[in-house]
Amino acid sequence: MNKIITVDGPAGAGKSTVSLILAKRLQILYLDTGAMYRAVALQAKREGIDIRDRERLGELCRYLDLRFKKEGEAFKLFLGEEDISLLIRSPEMDMLSSTISTVKEVREAMKALQRKIGRERGIVAEGRDMGTVVFPDADHKFFITASAQVRAERRYKERRERGEPISREEVARELKKRDEQDSNRAIAPLLAAEDAKILDTSLLSISQVVGTMLSEILDEGMG
Repeated sequence: MNKIITVDGPAGAGKSTVSLILAKRLQILYLDTGAMYRAVALQAKREGIDIRDRERLGELCRYLDLRFKKEGEAFKLFLGEEDISLLIRSPEMDMLSSTISTVKEVREAMKALQRKIGRERGIVAEGRDMGTVVFPDADHKFFITASAQVRAERRYKERRERGEPISREEVARELKKRDEQDSNRAIAPLLAAEDAKILDTSLLSISQVVGTMLSEILDEGMG
């Protein structure tokens, strides 16, 4: 399948999980665009770059060697030869990447790379502006959402499973702050594309969500 499928939505809605499963079922690449911004944040921190320094961040993006690889059942992100898939999954990188993603020079560089990947193969592109900005002509667009309470609980369980000593209240506060940053930023704010299918996952299982998405994609292919 050589289609571009976009999956957008707020943090904790379950879009990463369903995007990964969808990509595996369709046997195409899972493009975790949020991970790309986290990678920029990680390298900026390593090099001591001020996240307000747009020029240096733009320079950083121009030589950053980012590649997704499928290893077994997992899609991993490499910075050069280094697997950074786990290093970028921290609360610090979460907030830093949200700030860095508002920098025009960074977004332009990442958008160019994402489009290049999309021209080369079929992808499930997951993020916050895939259907509105990066791939406005995507074959299929989905916007995954859920109530703030459900999203906070999912994110809390996810982080507790990683061994983080954190409270539900702290997770809820961080999620609210992230939502405000993503929705109110001047560049590519979090929005559902007009032609996206909106799926509220609050009361749905993962299999139900993926099943709905597959039906939408495959029914059209059979029509």
